[in-house]
Amino acid sequence: MRKILLLFAVAVLMTSCAQLLNIANQVSTATGTTSITNADNIAGLKSALNIGIENAVSVLGKENGFFNDATLKLFLPEEAQGIIDNIKLIPGGQSLVDKAVLSINRSAEDAVKTATPIFTKAITNMTISDAVGILFGNQDAATQYFRKTTYTELKSAFSPKVKESLSKPLVANVSTTQSWNTLTSTYNKVANSTVGTVAGLKSVNVNLNDYVTEKALDALFSKIATEEKSIRANPQARVNDILKKVFGQLDK
Repeated sequence: MRKILLLFAVAVLMTSCAQLLNIANQVSTATGTTSITNADNIAGLKSALNIGIENAVSVLGKENGFFNDATLKLFLPEEAQGIIDNIKLIPGGQSLVDKAVLSINRSAEDAVKTATPIFTKAITNMTISDAVGILFGNQDAATQYFRKTTYTELKSAFSPKVKESLSKPLVANVSTTQSWNTLTSTYNKVANSTVGTVAGLKSVNVNLNDYVTEKALDALFSKIATEEKSIRANPQARVNDILKKVFGQLDK
């Protein structure tokens, strides 16, 4: 008799648990909530980064992508400020400056097109714990993580692409390197002359490849941060189901 009662009690308990589970599932479905795994989180974050990179490269890689962007446009290096301040001393100086600035931006626009596979490779190395921490971090947490862990490697890989772009005749059949060398050599002749010495001018010697590489990468990270912020805050920017599912957590 005791065994029968015990079996009956277990059966009732199991039935109750099953009913409770069923009710919980019904409530979850009714409220639209679903469980999200770590695998979902890392997939969503990687998808967001890939979309951000593709959008950033697409915008910056077009003609005038850098040049017409007031916040990302590349200007002459700070070391060349003396050229701008004393442009009247250089024959045709303003024209040389304008051509050099346009050429620098054209080189950045050309080089940035090759960045996508470099960034994509870096994304694949992100761990689950990294992804979860970044997902619930600051608005630009993914971008900052990306910059911190990959910047040196990206710079090494990106630099040869920039050097190649600087050598291309992108403006008036003249390369950026040629425009820059013409500008600086003309200015340096004046700076090193008696007049230049009296005026306190200093010659300009800048590694243009390093300068454009760093500025182009900074612009890329800036654009990626903008895309990341949009995906976090704007539901309409979540263009696939995994983004809606994962980043929807941030809306609650």
